[in-house]
Amino acid sequence: MNHPLSWDVYRTFAAVLREGSLSGAARVLQLTQPSVARHIDALEKTIGVRLFVRTPRGLSPTDAASELKPYAELLASTSAALLRTAEGRAGEVRGTVRISASEVVGVEHLPSILARLRRRHPDLAIELSLSNALDDLLQRKADIAVRMVRPEQQALVARRIGVVELGLHAHRDYLARRGEPRGMDDLRDHDLIGYDAETPAIRAVVQRYPALERRAFALRVDSDVAQLSAIRAGFGIGICQVPIAASDSKLVRVLPRAFAVDLETWIVMHEDLRSSARCRATFDALAEGLTAVLHGRN
Repeated sequence: MNHPLSWDVYRTFAAVLREGSLSGAARVLQLTQPSVARHIDALEKTIGVRLFVRTPRGLSPTDAASELKPYAELLASTSAALLRTAEGRAGEVRGTVRISASEVVGVEHLPSILARLRRRHPDLAIELSLSNALDDLLQRKADIAVRMVRPEQQALVARRIGVVELGLHAHRDYLARRGEPRGMDDLRDHDLIGYDAETPAIRAVVQRYPALERRAFALRVDSDVAQLSAIRAGFGIGICQVPIAASDSKLVRVLPRAFAVDLETWIVMHEDLRSSARCRATFDALAEGLTAVLHGRN
């Protein structure tokens, strides 16, 4: 463990973990497969433990590799952040900004906002990470995040944009076929669209609205985008952002007085990026665009 290894070895280790094979890691790193194998062999010899086991499906990480995974991911995200920072020039809006957002925000709201930003700053490139998981800004997995919960981490610059309301919605054709529920109890007679895996946030909603427990759903899927697509296709009744439904004349809100959930909307970035022209311009564009969305001006 006293023999220092180059960063390339750790980058290769992170890539093999992510891709699950030597060939996959070689492809994304633009290396030869023997080079990848040599990097893994050098790391294993240095730390004195085996990191991967061959299986019919590829390479399976050992317990030791799994313990090292968070550190490899931190090195990889820090390296990517370093390269993004190096691309820019002081005072100029150029280079790459990585944005983390939920699926629905990324698909429904951000494209038009980012299109305007790109027209304003043609030397700016955007990396968009879409997931309902909260990327860790302190580990530089993203430069800026759009979050639907209040940030708890320190060392962050955060701006509260407002509140987005969630409501129950259905396609007009579905309601024409099945009728409109008059109360939450009537939902048992309808095809409901909802979650598959329960999260703490979902659990809190179910406590308030027991009619929306998992077994009540005719379609269970954890992708919010898939749920929205199912609502638009006329599958049944599901939860969607009120501003999104308001822009589609075919979607009808049902039981607005009986069901409403408010989500706070925040734009967040690491405080070290406050002086970055590219991050500041992106942060302000997101705040302006999402504010317009929440107030029905988009």
